[in-house]
Amino acid sequence: MAEQVEQVKRNITVFGTETDFDGVLEFDSRLVITGKFKGKINAPKGDLEIARDAVCDVENINANSIVVNGTVSGDMNASERVEICSGSTVTSNIKTARIRIANNVDYNGEVSMIEDNPDADLFAVASAEFKKAMVVHKDPFKV
Repeated sequence: MAEQVEQVKRNITVFGTETDFDGVLEFDSRLVITGKFKGKINAPKGDLEIARDAVCDVENINANSIVVNGTVSGDMNASERVEICSGSTVTSNIKTARIRIANNVDYNGEVSMIEDNPDADLFAVASAEFKKAMVVHKDPFKV
């Protein structure tokens, strides 16, 4: 019996290149900014993409995931991930679970990693399972 994968349809909102928005944004789906934005973005369940020619001057961004192709100045918090693509200019203190910074990025700021709690209670696991989970890595450069 094949499993069926249920896809959730999500709205995609695009702020066009001629958009110049100043204020507070809240959304829970997906937003693509291709113009100019100034203010605050609060979208803990939303995914944000900042396009190549977009300019965002923010107090802070709080989102599930953030992908930057353009210019951002202001703090970014992402519960899932932040990706800064090649050619981007970012001045930000970033707090996220995962981060990817490509080559050719102009970045200035600090990065803090969110640590996830382990799924299993290590003290409740049987000792044999615990030993299997412990992996000893040999140094591949030693002979």
